[in-house]
Amino acid sequence: MNETATPLPAPLPQKAPAERAFHELQALLDNAGAGIVFIRAREVVRCNARFAQLFGYRSAADLIGQRSESFSLGRVAYRDLGRAAFPVIAAGQPYVTEREMRRRDGQRFWARLTGSLINPAQPDEGAIWVIDNLDAQKAAQKQLEAALWEKQTLFDNAMVGIVYLVDRRMTRCNGFFEQMLGYGPGELSGCSTRTWYASDAEWEDIARRSGPVLMRGESFSGEVSVRRKDGSIIACEVRSRALDPENPARGSLWIAMDVTERKNAQASLTRVQAELERLVAERTRQLSETVQTLHREMEERRADRDRIHWLAHYDALTGLPNRTLLAERSREAIALAKKDGSPLAVVFVDLDHFKHVNDSLGHRVGDALLVAIAERLRSVVREKDTVCRLGGDEFILLLPGASAHGAERVAGKLLDASRQPYQIDRHELTMAPSMGIAVFPQDGMDFDTLAQSADVAMYRAKQGGRGTFCFFTPEMQAHSARALMLENALRRALERDQFRLHYQPQLCIATGRLRGVEALLRWHHPELGAISPAEFIPLAEDSGQILAIGDWVLRTALAQLRAWQDAGHAVPAVAVNLSAVQFRRPGMPERIAELLEEAGLPAQALELELTEGAALDDPYLAGVTMAQLQALGVRIAIDDFGTGYSSLSLLKRFPISKLKIDQSFVRDLGDDPSDRALVSAIVRMAQALGIDTTAEGVETPQQLDFLRAQGCTEAQGYHCGRPMAAQELLAWIAAAGATA
Repeated sequence: MNETATPLPAPLPQKAPAERAFHELQALLDNAGAGIVFIRAREVVRCNARFAQLFGYRSAADLIGQRSESFSLGRVAYRDLGRAAFPVIAAGQPYVTEREMRRRDGQRFWARLTGSLINPAQPDEGAIWVIDNLDAQKAAQKQLEAALWEKQTLFDNAMVGIVYLVDRRMTRCNGFFEQMLGYGPGELSGCSTRTWYASDAEWEDIARRSGPVLMRGESFSGEVSVRRKDGSIIACEVRSRALDPENPARGSLWIAMDVTERKNAQASLTRVQAELERLVAERTRQLSETVQTLHREMEERRADRDRIHWLAHYDALTGLPNRTLLAERSREAIALAKKDGSPLAVVFVDLDHFKHVNDSLGHRVGDALLVAIAERLRSVVREKDTVCRLGGDEFILLLPGASAHGAERVAGKLLDASRQPYQIDRHELTMAPSMGIAVFPQDGMDFDTLAQSADVAMYRAKQGGRGTFCFFTPEMQAHSARALMLENALRRALERDQFRLHYQPQLCIATGRLRGVEALLRWHHPELGAISPAEFIPLAEDSGQILAIGDWVLRTALAQLRAWQDAGHAVPAVAVNLSAVQFRRPGMPERIAELLEEAGLPAQALELELTEGAALDDPYLAGVTMAQLQALGVRIAIDDFGTGYSSLSLLKRFPISKLKIDQSFVRDLGDDPSDRALVSAIVRMAQALGIDTTAEGVETPQQLDFLRAQGCTEAQGYHCGRPMAAQELLAWIAAAGATA
């Protein structure tokens, strides 16, 4: 936006108030960030698009006439809300509450509800309710709490002042705080906070304002005036919380930001704005009696109308058509295709791993990247094509006149364009899309069906390795239905005790001794039968359930190892696969330490297996996390090594204990010279780095002999021992005589 100040438009004459009120109300509803609904006689009379989105409907029109009870968790919850809200709103006061609500698909979410009667004197005229989704706020709160315990690097390089206080004396601060106040390193150490206040009164005032809040265990925020070393005064925004509300003696954490320039700029802007308003008012008075005033007002109304139309039809961030305009153009394109038999294609585009950009670089960089991607999408399509941003990192392309071949050509051009990096500030970013293609009429006779088919195809493209495209087929619809069924069943599998762990031996090739076992997750559904981990693990990762499931796997495997060792069985260690979602979870090393302590096992008894992708998606974060695990004593293994795009320069810097050679290389060792060369190279590389190797999928004595000759450390596979339940493993140990 251009921030250059412009004269404010002349006030519009008070004509057609009903029309103006209607347009203003419609604009407010369409652009409100919260859901807004009008309820009369317990039915939806009207709502905005945000309300429909919150409750899982495609559009506000789908909700007209919907019973308001359907949004609650049940009739009891609905009646409780009514009993609580009605006395308040009947008295003419707004009723505010936080409650769990239910979406169309049954999914629950927390929301803040604000309701009031349209006319307290006539309750039957209905009520207005405003709905805010609180799930994002709770997630943001967790991120904030995690950020406060970042490592020393973040503390030292934070662009805000950070101070730890005990009994109003500084115990620690970062360099930014010292620089902000003009002190050298260490000059403020141990000093009283009175040092940076201009007077006793201001010093006592901040204690009076913050003390009660911190004692209640709440966070304090406010603004204070701070004196620099040279005596100058700056304005600071401060935030604080007690390190332990139950033990105030532990002190508090304070974060300070210099807002002097911002306040000065705001003051200047306020003065300029006041002057501009005065000038505009004077000019309006002078022109109120001329014919030019009427002409000017008409032009302004036309511009407002155009702006409202633009906001209603285009995405505010990228300038691309939004869902509303896409719906209009799709109706026209389908009508034309039906009339003259011309082809039509829809391409659903989703950016792979875009969330990593927002999480690691912030939403400002993410938004700038979306704008750049939108420009590139526009550059590869025709003038008559429509590129729409659905929201987040999802886009949809409407290609009138494009056959399957034409859509494939467009998808190929998009993939070629995506290989060129984006330069956002000082970051060079590469963002690949996964695309699904649906063609009219075989994949759908209306746009909603075409878009759904393209969406299903896009998910198949993601499963096929991302960074590619896929055409919709009827088989995909069945696969999508099964995926939905499995995801719903997966939500209850843990609490219904449907998971089991099997354990596969890992043998020392040189001695034949048992070096450890790998814990392998199995899911047996009472109706669907045994379900492959290759099918349900990706669903668990996408839905976020992998965190709870992974926690269960770790706890169960460690408890089983403890039980074996307590009973005198020679099982020295257990290996557990860690998904990328678990690995990137804040506080993961601390959680591993808790589980080890809970099981009463040394850290050396646990080996965590990661895929190359999980380790190399964010090399810096991966290195920090691995270093923390190494400090605990936990061993790290890279699973399925050789199947991804390894960066050896990064790999050699990771504290890795073992490389697991993927079974695809081991399977054809007897017949394929390339596989023998690859396995030999991996073993020698690992030896040079001081890393053990485990060959997976060893099924024949010949394979084992070759691995022994190459110096491979361990073997795992059916020739060594199949995955077994805990009791079966003990019987296998006794029969095989494999000791630690």
